Amino acid sequence: MFSRINRCFSSLLFSTSPEVPTGLPATKRTMLSAINNALDTILTKDQTACIFGEDVAFGGVFRCTDGLRAKHGESRVFNTPLCEQGIAGFAVGLASYGVTTIAEIQFADYIFPAFDQIVNEAAKLRYRTGGQFNCGSLTIRAPYGAVGHGGLYHSQSPEAYFAHTPGLKIVIPRGPVQAKGLLLSSIRDPNPVLFFEPKAMYRASSCDVPDDDYTIPLGKAEIVKHGREVTIIGFGLQLLSLDKAVTRVEKELGITCEIIDLRTIMPLDMETIEKSVKKTGRCVIAHEAPRFGGIGAEIAAKIQEECFLHLEAPVGRVCGWDTPFPLIFEKFYYPDENRAYEEIKRIVLY
Repeated sequence: MFSRINRCFSSLLFSTSPEVPTGLPATKRTMLSAINNALDTILTKDQTACIFGEDVAFGGVFRCTDGLRAKHGESRVFNTPLCEQGIAGFAVGLASYGVTTIAEIQFADYIFPAFDQIVNEAAKLRYRTGGQFNCGSLTIRAPYGAVGHGGLYHSQSPEAYFAHTPGLKIVIPRGPVQAKGLLLSSIRDPNPVLFFEPKAMYRASSCDVPDDDYTIPLGKAEIVKHGREVTIIGFGLQLLSLDKAVTRVEKELGITCEIIDLRTIMPLDMETIEKSVKKTGRCVIAHEAPRFGGIGAEIAAKIQEECFLHLEAPVGRVCGWDTPFPLIFEKFYYPDENRAYEEIKRIVLY
């Protein structure tokens, strides 16, 4: 799947969003370039902003910070020791002094040593001090998800672990346009934000991204395709599999599917989801993380609470299996186009 990703990306992932201004000068960018551009924008406009993490001064393992140290100085773009707990702890302290703090965890799989600092310090500082202190100017970036050859420790999707923590926001973009707008919103949001980047898309393809500063609001999902018979919900790279599966199902069954890009995992835009499901009466949710306890389970529970009398079928889920992320068996683990197609078809014909 991933070896052919350049040739199979749908226009859906490289489309714009309704909040993005049109008619402005734009540059063709990959997601990696769009993220770099967003970071450059912040460093230029906010003199307190700084970026740090493992190998960040050299551009990072994926080159997302390439050129920023040379442009903005070694005091604002710098390396840290190989210690995720230390990175997060330093970030919390720096942000508590009002500094616009952007920390990078080299792979989302490496974020677990920093779990305590994120969920017990970053998320709770404002509440614990009665609003006297906070680290709302903190954003933690991390590449997540399958890439085709990552194995156990370079392929995980940890969003559900953190979604259980009040005080955090969780954002996942689907393409270059969304990556820039959502990252700028995340950095400027007055709450700590985890920004997970689908690394398989970093260099996958490119599209026109406005050169100007723009933002996409957090907590607001986007209907990227309208339809009548079934609501399809996903985020990040999963939208590729879903879009291809929807094309097959629509052609075979003569129906139309509505596709929703969540964009923000926390807070979750249940208003958009509920309105769509009440219209279609059916829903399928997809994510790479294991099925048990995943974001799909929470969405399914909310749908049955709010849309029960409108449902024509059970809520379907297409997820990773409840196993460690395998290497040689990744093609069987990954919730791909074929698995999405079978589940959508099952729900529509229920």
